[in-house]
Amino acid sequence: MANTLITWEQGSPNPDNAQNFATISQWWAGMQGKEIAWKQRVLTGVVQELDWEPARFDEKFTIYTPQVRGITLYWRREDKPEAIEKNSTAAKLELDTQQQQLYIYPQSQKELVIRVGIPEIIYQQYTINNPQMALGGGGDQYTLLLRDAKQQMEIKVILDRANLQLLQTKLAQS
Repeated sequence: MANTLITWEQGSPNPDNAQNFATISQWWAGMQGKEIAWKQRVLTGVVQELDWEPARFDEKFTIYTPQVRGITLYWRREDKPEAIEKNSTAAKLELDTQQQQLYIYPQSQKELVIRVGIPEIIYQQYTINNPQMALGGGGDQYTLLLRDAKQQMEIKVILDRANLQLLQTKLAQS
């Protein structure tokens, strides 16, 4: 798997440091008008291993006029000229291109890391033990019906022929 982490660090002798900074700056500017998740954590180890589960002070907002001037990232929370411009001067930046997450290590708070990126999808999870099942349909569309009388829950799953075959294969393998 290719390395998906692009790192810039102030004063680094890495020959790619300037190019990495340009790539990260371009990514930051490309966030214009997008909803982002803004999370801050105390740096207690490897940043990717920190607990990034939703926490009290996490925020989601639409970011406007994201830009980099010098080594400072600027942005606004509202698309109005009078909106307060916020900023963070970075000592280090890491962009995870696969997860679309930027890790900002502020110069002013060495023990803090900020993660900015597209909000993760949080799936609702249900557990049904030994449900009643029915499968119907034909041609190109099939309906799998799962019912749990105890929880008074019914889940309808619509499958095309390819997904039905995939389900049958996976069931046969288990």
